[in-house]
Amino acid sequence: MTLAAIFGCSGPSLDDEEHAFFQDVGPWGFILFGRNCQSPDQIRRLVDDLRRSVGRENAPVLIDQEGGRVARLGPPNWRRYPPGRAYGQLLGLDPLKRREITRLGARLMAHDLAALGVNVDCLPVLDVPDPHAHDVIGDRAYGDTPDEIALLGRAAAEGLIAGGVLPVIKHIPGHGRATADSHLALPIVDASFDELDATDFAPFKALSDMPMAMTAHVRYRALDRRRPATTSRRIVRSIIRETIGFDGLLMSDDLSMKALGGDFSARARDSLAAGCDVVLHCNGSMSEMQGVAAGARSLAGAAARRAEAALARLPRIVEPFDASQARAQFDAAFAGRYAS
Repeated sequence: MTLAAIFGCSGPSLDDEEHAFFQDVGPWGFILFGRNCQSPDQIRRLVDDLRRSVGRENAPVLIDQEGGRVARLGPPNWRRYPPGRAYGQLLGLDPLKRREITRLGARLMAHDLAALGVNVDCLPVLDVPDPHAHDVIGDRAYGDTPDEIALLGRAAAEGLIAGGVLPVIKHIPGHGRATADSHLALPIVDASFDELDATDFAPFKALSDMPMAMTAHVRYRALDRRRPATTSRRIVRSIIRETIGFDGLLMSDDLSMKALGGDFSARARDSLAAGCDVVLHCNGSMSEMQGVAAGARSLAGAAARRAEAALARLPRIVEPFDASQARAQFDAAFAGRYAS
């Protein structure tokens, strides 16, 4: 059995309890955070051990490597990357040139990740920022308009796939208007359906062909007055699947975030009942993961087909790539500001 869940672990190596737990419940995949990342060799060992614990060589291993303030890898072992907004602010470059550099940055990140065995990056951020909202999105957004964000978001997604890493579009159906950080509280958005459809949903519609997406722990009064998107059957089915047209693998955002209420079994159960294909739990707490596992179910039916289709998007042979030449071109575009 494969559990419809993605789990983190507590440190740079698996302990016996974690190995036994993962072997027993069989999560679909895993996610790495800064606490898990010390050196290239150490990460490769950890990734191998995670996959060995579930007996699947192709088990997805995720990471949040956006650049800027959301980066689990950095100096001295890995280069720094700019936040999404920096690509959109490359002055003197026409939109197609900015698109080229954005793709190049993602291709370089994929090169870093694939060398570690990591095959999924929780990027691109497709949220359209609102100047009056909380800055949890802020410079993670590629621009200020849906068109800018869609253009550069697709470039980043294509760069990742070319390098053998799956993208995850987030945070569907849009986190840019949130007036609170969903890590700490439940954001509530009062915009009308028409406003959301014209702005927030637009980049997700433009990238609805992507293999994976992550939900927003945000309540939209116009869509569901009671539940945030992650646990709202109405939003998942009517908005994400129908209005936006996304038919790939849908994962929840992290269930340990304070935007959600209830125990961890209920959070997992409610997210899957709403229509998420898999649930995500990140902090490596064994007691919380046990609760998630108790509320989750096996990956089956349409969810299993979407999971299989997502992994099938990984290329058998990655795009030919001269990393040294690419780094030089990338550094020239940013005048060396992110060279490390």
